[in-house]
Amino acid sequence: MKKPNITHLGGENTVTGSCHLLQANGLNVMVDCGLAQGNDTILRMESWPVSPSDVDYLFLTHAHIDHIGRVPELIERGFSGEIICSHATKALLIPMLQDAMGFTDWSEKKVDNLLRTIDELSWGFEYRETFSLKKGIKFKLGCAGHILGSCFIRFELSDGFTIVFSGDLGAKDTPILCDPDVAEGCDLLILESTYGDRNHEGRKSRIEVLRKVLGRALDDGGIVYIPAFSLGRTQELIYEMDRLFSDTQCERLMAAKRRKNRKIKESKDGLAAQKAEFNIPVFIDSPLGLEIKKIYSRLSEYWDKEARALMAKGDHPIDFEGLYAVERFRDHKRLLEMDGPAIVIAGSGMCTGGRIIEHLKAGITEHKNDIFFVGYQAKGTAGRDILKYSKRPGGYVVLDGEKFDIKAKVHRLTGYSAHADQKGLIEWVASMPERPGRIKLVHGEIKAQKAMRRALDESLWNFG
Repeated sequence: MKKPNITHLGGENTVTGSCHLLQANGLNVMVDCGLAQGNDTILRMESWPVSPSDVDYLFLTHAHIDHIGRVPELIERGFSGEIICSHATKALLIPMLQDAMGFTDWSEKKVDNLLRTIDELSWGFEYRETFSLKKGIKFKLGCAGHILGSCFIRFELSDGFTIVFSGDLGAKDTPILCDPDVAEGCDLLILESTYGDRNHEGRKSRIEVLRKVLGRALDDGGIVYIPAFSLGRTQELIYEMDRLFSDTQCERLMAAKRRKNRKIKESKDGLAAQKAEFNIPVFIDSPLGLEIKKIYSRLSEYWDKEARALMAKGDHPIDFEGLYAVERFRDHKRLLEMDGPAIVIAGSGMCTGGRIIEHLKAGITEHKNDIFFVGYQAKGTAGRDILKYSKRPGGYVVLDGEKFDIKAKVHRLTGYSAHADQKGLIEWVASMPERPGRIKLVHGEIKAQKAMRRALDESLWNFG
């Protein structure tokens, strides 16, 4: 039997653009086909070792664009194989790609045809069950706990050789999501390393940090801007804000701020009228985020026990009084002109586009405003620049070709990352009943991978 070959077509030493080709048993099996962001690079399809038309299967670990964004191009270039993912990812796939293709110059007819083809080729599979491909290859999906529907994939070749692709692994105790499953042992583990060089705050401490930082940020009547991915982080933030605003101590804090801010003049437009009622409203200014919120609600069977228990008691975990959806563009424009205090959640999460750019242009130069970063910021993105240059005197960022001084306070809340940290990654690997024969690190910058490799060498082999 010919030895299996794995080619990393994207995301080998970067955090975006994931795309890996497994060639085994005469089959070409691709794992993810994502877009790169910022300065990250990917291999052009014409430079691939195989033509897209020769790819037999495409596995998707989850529905983030840096893992699925090139699927339309793959199909346009001739792919006609099966697209395999979890049931929840199948439900999220079309809305995510439809939104992404809205930023292309493709015609509506072309987009519709591509979406129809993707829907016809894609199949949802259950977690923790073994299924067969052609030529004796078997696979099993495990819950990765990164976003709803995320999975890691275990392949077993006909000669018994096993390979696990971790996909993006999430942290334990993440709201709404089940913890990552324990993976079976394998001969080769392809392991993500996004945060291989750092550890996050725990869930309990991060809620307290959010409570304190929100309190300070809203005290001066400013606006808190939260760049967040429409899929995953937006729903998680809503969940935790609901818990916070339901908390007695936090409610007393917010009540005090409402009394303090009653002097703010009320406007006549609809958004301001809502603001006058609650004084510290939370706006989701993301059409895609609103659509994903609806899909998340329909996928409650995949929520964790805590979220399902809240729902059973009549407390919807991702909805609360004072949470507003900004669907129409004219309401988005009104929101840009509104005074604080308020909380605005908008995409994109790395500030590479979307409505968050307009919000930052309107508010980043104001001292009373705050910006919360809750996810990874790739090199070359506006989000990374804001984090970097906000620490320097006279720091600025370029948005839509225009220079803006960074005067708003900038915060990095590491506990809200969708990725497992170094400790979490090591614990996940160590939880396997047998240690992997070999580990290949991907999906991380070189610095993070070097730190992760040292940590694995120092820690992992001491387990068990």
